[in-house]
Amino acid sequence: MLTMRFLKLIEGRGLVFLAVLTGLMLLVPIGNLAFPPGSPFHVSTGTVVLLGKYLTYAMLAVALDLAWGYCGILSLGHGAFFALGGYAMGMYLMRQIGTRGVYGHPVLPDFMVFLNYKELPMTWWGFDFFPYAMMMVLLAPGLLAFVFGWLAFRSRVTGVYLSIITQALTYALFLAFFRNDMGFGGNNGLTDFKDILGFNVQAQGTRVTLFVLTCLALMGTFIVARVIVSSTYGKVLIAIRDAESRTRFLGYRVEHYKLVVFVLSAMIAGVAGALYVPQVGIINPSEFSPANSIEAVVWVAVGGRGTLVGAALGAFVVNYMKTFFTTGWLASYWLFALGGLFVLVTLAMPKGILGLYDQLRGKFSKPATEPGREAA
Repeated sequence: MLTMRFLKLIEGRGLVFLAVLTGLMLLVPIGNLAFPPGSPFHVSTGTVVLLGKYLTYAMLAVALDLAWGYCGILSLGHGAFFALGGYAMGMYLMRQIGTRGVYGHPVLPDFMVFLNYKELPMTWWGFDFFPYAMMMVLLAPGLLAFVFGWLAFRSRVTGVYLSIITQALTYALFLAFFRNDMGFGGNNGLTDFKDILGFNVQAQGTRVTLFVLTCLALMGTFIVARVIVSSTYGKVLIAIRDAESRTRFLGYRVEHYKLVVFVLSAMIAGVAGALYVPQVGIINPSEFSPANSIEAVVWVAVGGRGTLVGAALGAFVVNYMKTFFTTGWLASYWLFALGGLFVLVTLAMPKGILGLYDQLRGKFSKPATEPGREAA
């Protein structure tokens, strides 16, 4: 009974998505650990890291689609929530270095010793404990989203004005974290990580484990998001997206619904950022760049807004293209390709890749036979 309800809730497209993730979670570790480098079935550690990074981007895209695709909140600042979660994880990893740093200080990270810090700033207290760091991964982006959303939604700021404010928010954080006196590494950010929970973060087994955890996190994110949008609460979100004024006139506290989904979306983005950092090995203020948040919007638009699966698909497609176009002589053409892709999707594929697929399938599928009439 529960299995049938779950299958009905996830739907066919979602089941395919979960099956693909399960296949990746099984085959990629086997290819990396079980086959030697010379084997055609070997998956290099670099590929594992690259796929893990794509998966964290897919989580960010699903989080954004939950807010934008189903509630109409076009946030151009979700990169800030992603970066805050990444910094929380990075601060924990920096505290794990201890005396193995360049300066060998038992408490202060190397950049603080270089900048003549005398004691650990209060903002860093507690980050040597993993549970506290994980709490901050959720709390930092969630609290920021709550404060911002409470002020914006109760003031009924919507549309392009809300988008501009969210972009201004992430740019302000970009400038703040860029300064050395903020105590977050300045322009260089946080890097040179050693251990995570006592395991060497550079070890092959740790890389594979982080990849598997990211697969599980994306699967969990999708299931939670699917449950939300399929519930009564989700139906109200869609009503707000399509006709906010009418929904408010029906007696719903629109600002409360928007605030909850915005905070939840920010927390998911924070978890994605936390999984991103140990795999990539660095976090710096460039992650707050408004361009990163705009790229996330492009991922969702390319894959298909309001589909969840399409958002994750768009993140994979666009970032694979980015990897391809930023290699060698094609690097200078990436921004042109990204802009052209966004224009193409806006004009020719307003429903994204999944929407185009549905249109083509409907066009070329055999029409059903009308009742009471035999097929010719």
